Amino acid sequence: MLREMEQHSTDILAATTACFEQSRFAQGNGLTQIELNPESFEQVPDLSIDYAVMEKSSQMAVVPCDIGWSDIGSWSALSDLVAPDETGNRVEGEALLHDVSNCYIRSGMRMIGAVGVDNLIIIDTPDALLVANRDRVQDVKHVYDELRNRGHESYKLHRTVYRPWGTYTVLEEGSRFKIKRIEVKPGGSLSLQMHHHRSEHWVVVSGMAKVVHDDKELLVKTNESTYIPAGHKHRLENPGLTDLVMIEVQSGEYLGEDDIVRFDDKYGRMVK
Repeated sequence: MLREMEQHSTDILAATTACFEQSRFAQGNGLTQIELNPESFEQVPDLSIDYAVMEKSSQMAVVPCDIGWSDIGSWSALSDLVAPDETGNRVEGEALLHDVSNCYIRSGMRMIGAVGVDNLIIIDTPDALLVANRDRVQDVKHVYDELRNRGHESYKLHRTVYRPWGTYTVLEEGSRFKIKRIEVKPGGSLSLQMHHHRSEHWVVVSGMAKVVHDDKELLVKTNESTYIPAGHKHRLENPGLTDLVMIEVQSGEYLGEDDIVRFDDKYGRMVK
């Protein structure tokens, strides 16, 4: 594939290679996380692999087959994978419907109620709720563009964010507080860090945490808690053999993810 790209799409290959070389890599728990460099990624030409290589290459072979292929390029295409009921509705998750027809309704967590609607796409996720006419579902890109123009956090981060050490999920947030569920894999360790504008309260609900707080080191067991004031160096680790699950309550004047100063990191992430 690289040889074919060198022949037919040298500009894409050069731009993606440059982006790859300028990106950040972090390894942990058998996974490699790559954070693409945004400035160099913007320079990559927007062209599909079909046009860039496949239609130009002579090194191709095609085999006929019947596998029920679908590009799944939209919510409408995804809904086609779900069998409809007698009124044409396709439902994934919990939903109560009254006088509803030809709708695709998907919910991963909450109950959805719908009354007197037809030909809609209703997608409920922890991040956002989408309601769209089935015939115009591709226009969701306009919603995404507007979120990006506003600098809204949801266009770049999900409620659950994956890190080399595990995950965190934002449960609730307000003007001066944010509540997270943090899961650290066995052997996982967050960076030695400090926050200028927020303090953090940690409650262990499962497993055991090893906490570095300035020059102190302590073990926090299930049903125990600890407090990290703003401006203090700290590190969270999981020294056990099972997942560490914690509830973190942040409080302060600014709670953005960029309020972090890293002093040391086992996954090689750059200091911010």
